[in-house]
Amino acid sequence: MELLKRTVAQKKHTERVLQFGEGNFLRGFVDWMFDRLNKENDGDYGVAVVMPLSNPTMDKFINDQDGLYDLYLRGLLNGQRIEEKRVIECVTRCIDPYARTDEFFECAANPDLRFIVSNTTEAGIEYKPGDDGKSFNNTTFPGRLTMFLKKRFDLNLPGFILFPCELIDRNGDELKKCVLKYAEDFGYGSDFIRWVNEENHFTNTLVDRIVTGYPKDDAEKMCEEYGYIDNVIDTAEIFHLWVIEGDKKLAAEIPFTDIGLNVLWTDDVTPYKKRKVRILNGAHTMMVPAARLAGLESVGEAMNDELIYSFMHKGVYEEIIPTLDLPKDELIKFADDVTERFRNPFIKHLLLSITLNSVSKFKVRDLPSLLEYIDKFGKEPPCLVFSLAALIAFYKGDEANDDIAVMEFMKNASVEEILSKNEYWDSDLSFLLPSVRKYLADIEENGIRNAMKAIVK
Repeated sequence: MELLKRTVAQKKHTERVLQFGEGNFLRGFVDWMFDRLNKENDGDYGVAVVMPLSNPTMDKFINDQDGLYDLYLRGLLNGQRIEEKRVIECVTRCIDPYARTDEFFECAANPDLRFIVSNTTEAGIEYKPGDDGKSFNNTTFPGRLTMFLKKRFDLNLPGFILFPCELIDRNGDELKKCVLKYAEDFGYGSDFIRWVNEENHFTNTLVDRIVTGYPKDDAEKMCEEYGYIDNVIDTAEIFHLWVIEGDKKLAAEIPFTDIGLNVLWTDDVTPYKKRKVRILNGAHTMMVPAARLAGLESVGEAMNDELIYSFMHKGVYEEIIPTLDLPKDELIKFADDVTERFRNPFIKHLLLSITLNSVSKFKVRDLPSLLEYIDKFGKEPPCLVFSLAALIAFYKGDEANDDIAVMEFMKNASVEEILSKNEYWDSDLSFLLPSVRKYLADIEENGIRNAMKAIVK
């Protein structure tokens, strides 16, 4: 079989997007969206991919296939099992800027270039003082971006709309702060700083899609079915959501919503971030220790277990959703989508992997809902409080995976000592002692399942 290659009919699109990141997520999320714009809205969005880290193998794979690759979307949609395959054709080339630095900077001279997308991991957006801007290889992603923007400025060309997809709070604001600090360190001058502020739009974004990446167990069979070799197959779930905080006038330049994509432009991304953390992440953290204590292995098994599912459902719909500020119908729709995503038969999400650092996760994901529920209704939310007891019971066992000091404390400390540990919870939870002690005793004496039945009755 030969490699996947462009045909005469598959012409490369005009490069309007510079993308920092060649990984599975951006190829299964952002590039899929641009590909749909091209095919369904007569768009002309070509994506030049820049590698944040040098990876000669991936560089070669993408370029040898003319930027083409297959994306498989697999999951449940309105209860129906969906499998959808498409060839993504919007990627024009992959640039290793460490090996071809000049090629990277030449992109700044392209007058058609308008959008910059990035996903350089949570650690990618960082500022390191002392950088003089003279070494491309030894600076951070924001440092390299600053150098790139200076090239653009010197050519008297328009600025960009930037969409950082890194999973940190207010990612656009943080990226802009780094760029402005580097601009000062590099001595680029006040005119450049003014241009960065006035001619470029750093949006804050929230991205949501599980991208499972290269299907190593199925790739050979897939290629046999295609009749060609694809070394960079990507796979993802059906669900997608991109929330963008920025001037809504900019949305017209990339009309994702015109083709029905789940992209939302807003004045404030905060409530959507809160919704995701509290409902999606919170449901995981609330459910997983109890499900693991019940002997289950994966999220899918937990969702097919009537008792565990009922516990999670009650916790989300009756305790978490009432504490959130968005319209109730939006929250219920999101929770329904989360439930369907958890049931995805194509994704085996192991419970033990989710239990990593569960103490800090509970503090961020579930404790705010618990405390706000008490403040709003004047009573304790039983599922959330029970989940804290189940968390303690889980750490008393041998499967917890956390900082060594955290595991030792949780395993050996009394319930009173755990709840009063301000360092873990940023507050004293001793007022929950009667309920947590009661639930924990029930778990230890009667087993997790019998204890849960009293909660979901």
